[in-house]
Formats: sequence, structure tokens, C-alpha cells
Amino acid sequence: MAHPETPSDRPADPAAGDDVGRVDAEAGAPTPTGGPSAAVGSRAAETLPEPVLPEPVRQRVVTLAAAALPGLPADEQPVPLRRVARFAPNRRARLGGAAIAAQLAADPLFRQRIGARVVVEAGELGAAVIAGAAPGAADPVQVAALAYLSRPAGWRDLIEASGAAVQAEVESAAVADLIRDAEQRANRAEHDRAVARVEADKLRDELARVREELGSLREEARTLARSLRESQAQHRRASELLATEKGRATRAAADHDAELRRLRSKLADAESAAGAARQSAKDARSVDDARLWLLLETIGQAAVGLRRELALDPTDRRPADFIADEYADRPAARSSARALSTDDPARLDELLALPRAHLVVDGYNVTKRGFGEMSLEQQRKRLISGLGGVAAQTGDEVTVVFDGAERVHGLPPAPRGVRVLFSRRGETADELIRRLVRAEPAGRPIVVISSDREVADGVRRHGAYPLGADALLRRLART
Repeated sequence: MAHPETPSDRPADPAAGDDVGRVDAEAGAPTPTGGPSAAVGSRAAETLPEPVLPEPVRQRVVTLAAAALPGLPADEQPVPLRRVARFAPNRRARLGGAAIAAQLAADPLFRQRIGARVVVEAGELGAAVIAGAAPGAADPVQVAALAYLSRPAGWRDLIEASGAAVQAEVESAAVADLIRDAEQRANRAEHDRAVARVEADKLRDELARVREELGSLREEARTLARSLRESQAQHRRASELLATEKGRATRAAADHDAELRRLRSKLADAESAAGAARQSAKDARSVDDARLWLLLETIGQAAVGLRRELALDPTDRRPADFIADEYADRPAARSSARALSTDDPARLDELLALPRAHLVVDGYNVTKRGFGEMSLEQQRKRLISGLGGVAAQTGDEVTVVFDGAERVHGLPPAPRGVRVLFSRRGETADELIRRLVRAEPAGRPIVVISSDREVADGVRRHGAYPLGADALLRRLART
């Protein structure tokens, strides 16, 4: 926008000259055809270079020109700006600002047309700017922009005054920032002094307390010194009494040594006789213990092997009960048979009543059968909570096994007595259950809850008691 405006920029044809005169008349600006002195003044003004606009004034000029650009007829719009005129209002000044500013500096006719429309839209402020008497309360940036576009008499002075006003506002804002920063620093310094005073008061209080403690310690040291001197005097008197008693004890010890040697000789003879008697009794008892241990070990191994071979389940029935069933009604007999099915919670109670029983649960096999409509997280929480109640009631060891530790999120803490395990990568829960069963000692009651036939057959071969998932679900529903 610093390009000089020369007479060659004016259109050469008469029609263009008429347009210029019409635009100047509409804007209320004096035309260059008013006489020789006016023509000379106009040519002198056109030879001056374009003023350097302050940045706020330049932006306001571009904004006003962008807003007025679509209002020009299509034949009056410069060719480089016809595409910009079709932009949205919020994008026209931002994307086409550089082209609009260049055209305003290079095309006086376009600037006069835009200025005429902008002055008319500005109303009273535009008329005041044309008259060269801008109101004192008006925005200096707006006044400078209108003066640049309409170019009345003294428009350069208006632009310079606007630049001075904008610079004064910037400097005022900078001074305000400096004052605000100084106030903040003063406040921080005052706060630091207050904190330092508080810390100094604390240190003085601590020093007074330390001095009091030091006085107490000095008094205690004097008391201890007096006690030490008294103790040393008592020690000397006790040492003297001890020397006297030692002389008496030496004489008494010499008298007792002879008696002690005689008694030791008798004790050695008695110990020899007692040792021989104890050795003979120990040999006899060792033979009896070995025979008894061998007998019990043989019986225990035989019982364990027989139970594994027969795969017997625990029962509370006696032989007489079977004889009584022959005389009982048939429905009652069928009811008794159902009570001992693999899905009956009564059978689970019988097994858990065995000493030191271990309950192993196939987690997802039970939860998907009992409450599969829930999410996996809710299934795990509900099953673990129910098993906590079983462990609290029976006192037995309870282990629940799930598949896939990498998919676990939000697992609650396990209740007391319940162990929660997850299979590792490449391992299923069924394999982990069989490994748990194999790890138990022979003869311990192990109850496995799973409706998977393969799991049931596998753990039965290792001496465990397999039960269906319904037995545990009914047991949990009952509690």
C-alpha cells in the first residue's frame, strides 16, 4: 500500500472520468475540476507516496473493503478480486486481505468506489470524516480507515493522528502490564516476608523449647552423677563383703568337694545301671514301633489304593438302610436316589463335611451355566462372593479357576479362604484343574465342580470327587 498514485492510474476514456466524478460527488469530496488551484493541489497530492498505515488501521481498511466488495456491480469489481468477492464474509478479509490491499493501493478508481460505499454506510461519522472534522470520541482506527478510503482534505493528518493514538494505547497497555507485574512482584515479596516472619517465629519457639530441654537434661545429668557416686560407694562396700564371703565359701567348697566326689562316684554307678536299663527298654520299644508303623502304613496304602481302584464316593448309608429300602414305597426310593445325584447340593454338603476337604471350581463353566446373561466381570464377582460364603460356613479350602489372565479387568479382592487362579497363556483352565488335583496328597478329599465330562473323568482317575455345576449353583442359591 506504499505505491504512489500517479495521473496515469486514472482512466483515459470519458466514461471512466464521468464515473470518477460521480463517485466523488456521492462521497461529498471535492472534485479535481474545481479550478486551477484545486487541480494543482490534487496533482501534488497524487505525487506523494502512500503513507505507511499502522497495523490496526491496515486491518480495518481491509475489513471495510472486504465487506463493501460484494456490493459493487460485477463490471466495477476488479478482475483479481472477483473470485474474492464470492468468498464467505468471515473468510473474505482473512483469505483475500493481501489482494484487496494491493488493489486499493494500485487502483484509485476502485478505492474511490469502495470509499464512497464505506462512507455512506458509516453515516454521520463518514460525513464528519469527509468534512475533515472527526468527532473526538470516535474510534481513531475507524476514522483513519475512512480517511484513507475517502481521502478528504487533510486525510494524511488523520492517519498520522490515528497512528499516534494507537501507539499511545499500546504504550498505555505496556505501562499497565508493567504496573500489574510490579504489583504482583510486590505482593509476592510481601507474602515471602510474611512467610519468613512465620518461619522466624517458629525457629524462635523451637530454640526456646530446645533450651528448656537442655536445662532438663543438665538437671538429669547432675541427678545421675549423684546416683553414680552413691552406687560406686555401695559397690565398694559390697566388694568388701564379697571378699569376706568368698573366704568363707572357699573353705565350705573345700569341705564339699570331698563329699561331692564321693557322691559323683555313686551317681556314676547308678547312671551306668540306669543307662543299661533304658537301652534295653528303648530297643524293645523301637522294635514295637517299627512293627506298628509298618502295619499302619500297609493298611493306609491299601485303603488309598482300594478307594482309587473302586472310585468310591462317601456315603452316609448303612447296610441295614438298603434292606429297609426294599420295604419302603417306590417314590421314596427314587427320591433318595436323586438326593445322591451329581447335581444335588446335599451330596456337595456331604463331601465338604469331610476333614480338610478342598473345593476346586471350574469358574466359567459354572458362571455361564448359572448367570450367563451377565458380563464376564459380573459373573466372576458373583461367583467369588458366593464361594466366600461357602468357605466361611465350612472352613474348607476353596480354589476357583478361570481361563485367560490377560482378559481380566477390575477383579475384586478375594474373600478369606478363597483362592482365585487364572490359566497362563497356552494353558486352559481344565489343565490347571487337573494339575491342582495331582498336586494334592493321596487320601485328601478333593471336590471338583465342573459339568465338563472330560474334566470329571480326568480328576476322577486321580481320586477326586467330580460334581456338576448345578450342585454348586443350588448350594449358592440356598445361601
